[in-house]
Amino acid sequence: MNTFYLDNFCMYILIVLLPVIGSFVAGLGGRWIGRLGSAYLSTFILFLTWLLAVFSFYEVCLYSNIVSVSLYTWLLIDIYQINIGLLYDSVSASMVVVVTTISGLVHLYSIAYMSHDPYLTRFMSYLSLFTFCMLVLVTSDNFLQLFIGWEGVGLCSYLLINFWFTRILANKAALKAMIVNRIADVFFIIAILLIFVLCGTTDFIIVFNLIPLVQTHVISFLGMSCLWIDVVAFFLFIGAIGKSAQIGLHIWLPDAMEGPTPVSALLHAATMVTAGVFLIIRSSIVFEYSEFVLVLLIIFGGITALFAGIVAIFQFDIKKIIAYSTCSQLGYMFFSCGLSNYYVAFFHLWNHAFFKALLFLSAGALIHAFFDEQDTRKMQAFGESFPFIYIAFLIGSLAIMGFPFLTGFYSKDLILEFAFSRFIINASFIYSLGLLGAMCTAIYSIKLLYFVFLITGRCNGHFVRYLSTYGLTSECPWQMFSVMFILIFCSMFVGYFFSDLMVGVGHYFWQDSIYILPQHFSFIEPEYIHPVIKNLPVLVSLMSMWMAYGFFVYRPIAVFLWFNDFCIKTVFLLSGWGFHAAFFNVLYNFLFLSIFKISYECINKFLDKGFFEYFGPFGVYKLMRILNVKFKFVRYSLIFFSLNLMFLCLVIILLYVVSALALKLVVLFSNMGILIITAFVLFLLTLYD
Repeated sequence: MNTFYLDNFCMYILIVLLPVIGSFVAGLGGRWIGRLGSAYLSTFILFLTWLLAVFSFYEVCLYSNIVSVSLYTWLLIDIYQINIGLLYDSVSASMVVVVTTISGLVHLYSIAYMSHDPYLTRFMSYLSLFTFCMLVLVTSDNFLQLFIGWEGVGLCSYLLINFWFTRILANKAALKAMIVNRIADVFFIIAILLIFVLCGTTDFIIVFNLIPLVQTHVISFLGMSCLWIDVVAFFLFIGAIGKSAQIGLHIWLPDAMEGPTPVSALLHAATMVTAGVFLIIRSSIVFEYSEFVLVLLIIFGGITALFAGIVAIFQFDIKKIIAYSTCSQLGYMFFSCGLSNYYVAFFHLWNHAFFKALLFLSAGALIHAFFDEQDTRKMQAFGESFPFIYIAFLIGSLAIMGFPFLTGFYSKDLILEFAFSRFIINASFIYSLGLLGAMCTAIYSIKLLYFVFLITGRCNGHFVRYLSTYGLTSECPWQMFSVMFILIFCSMFVGYFFSDLMVGVGHYFWQDSIYILPQHFSFIEPEYIHPVIKNLPVLVSLMSMWMAYGFFVYRPIAVFLWFNDFCIKTVFLLSGWGFHAAFFNVLYNFLFLSIFKISYECINKFLDKGFFEYFGPFGVYKLMRILNVKFKFVRYSLIFFSLNLMFLCLVIILLYVVSALALKLVVLFSNMGILIITAFVLFLLTLYD
């Protein structure tokens, strides 16, 4: 393994800078080069970035090199120094390829999808800026620079979700995404501060080398003591679940579908929601020394994988079904990291990017053809009208289900195999949840295919009038067609091509980018589990497919009426409302409103407007009024009274100065005392003059 330190501008810096150049070109130059000119130019810049990313992947990953690009010193405080630089190892270079690939395809797709929008240049500028922030995040060489990219993708997500800012739902969804992510970001900031206080730097290489030495340090707060490594890992974990929309902080994800469909594809496939998983993989050495947080990763990931799958079954919005599908697949990645299988989690992230982008962009093609209709109940029997979109949807759905020899099969089933091979109670529990999650994946995928492409009968959508009147000239423009064709190829073959390279036995792809403790290492065990266990996820998925198809084809209305009625009677556990994000919205609204009400009653009314104001300004004012009433009967107009008052003040001042000199404190207190007494005398004189 070789390490190169470069001080000059080169290919690795251009990978990060080109998208922001494309953003400025599209945003500022659209007036001169036109809408389509700026769109195609920014897309060309993204594909040039992708070409450079492939070269960096070839040099870094295939030739076992680590490239460190030092740019300049950002902060220099005493002996503490924070630099701006880029770090390209196997994890960073692989993420750069994923981000640039999906972003370039989304740029090309958006040219056709947003062709009717008068603000196409602004949209393309936001997309390129989004890509730039994500590249800053994944190529950072320290936590502080990573946090800048982390906040950048949050800002760009707000701009893109709220792109159609005249829509109230888009405004609310963007604000919700921003606020929920800010809650998680506070914990991430605390983790960075703790790392800086203990290690004296935020640089990855230095911090990760110091972790084994400082892992036994203890933090004491309010009489409680805990290991430093547990606190840091916990705060990093909270930041990750907020960005990756795990259960509890997942409520922003379905509402984010109010933005344009290309935004959803980029958001879910390669950028924002994968940032949390990337943070955990990047900080693998921190999590390896914290058994407590590893258990939290397992629990949250497994519950989210099952929870989101159940929610997706009861959704009818085509984009929300795919959004909850993303939430479920991220749960698989989280509990894989909790089992210390970081490289398998990253391989699933790599594969998931392609078939999730395919699903979203295929849904976008349908929405584009159906005049912005997203309700699957209004899309019936369009398999014959849109054969290519149907094929794209079918391949994407089979890939996410883990159908044999498609991309998802090589990573999703491998996660479950690794979970079964770990002989601990947590692993067995998570394996069961993973199987149930795979069953839910098959059910909602078949439901989506059935409602949109296979069900027969009269369609309820308003767009049928337009299709019957004017006809349908083509399924989609050539830009959308070419993008979906590339993603179909990737969803079929990427897992096969890269499985031996990334997760094969005896590979050295990850070099030193991922750290696993020897007691957590389980690389060989999955090769020796029983073939029935290996094939069980596939069998469960196939069984669920046929079961779901039977439900939908044979008496689907009766089955769903009975099922929904049964679930409503069981305290909303499985009903379409109980597991919906609205349940969490109501719960959070109740909690926050209760907190605000308690704060208003106790702090605002009792303390602020009660105690402090009564004994503060209003109390002083009332006291002065009383003293004024009592002193107004004094005959202050006589000259001897004024002379006596002046003599008394002079005596007090002299006594104070003498005592201060005697105690050797005149330097500290004399000036202050004289000012106080003088002010008091002037006050009395003005009061009774």
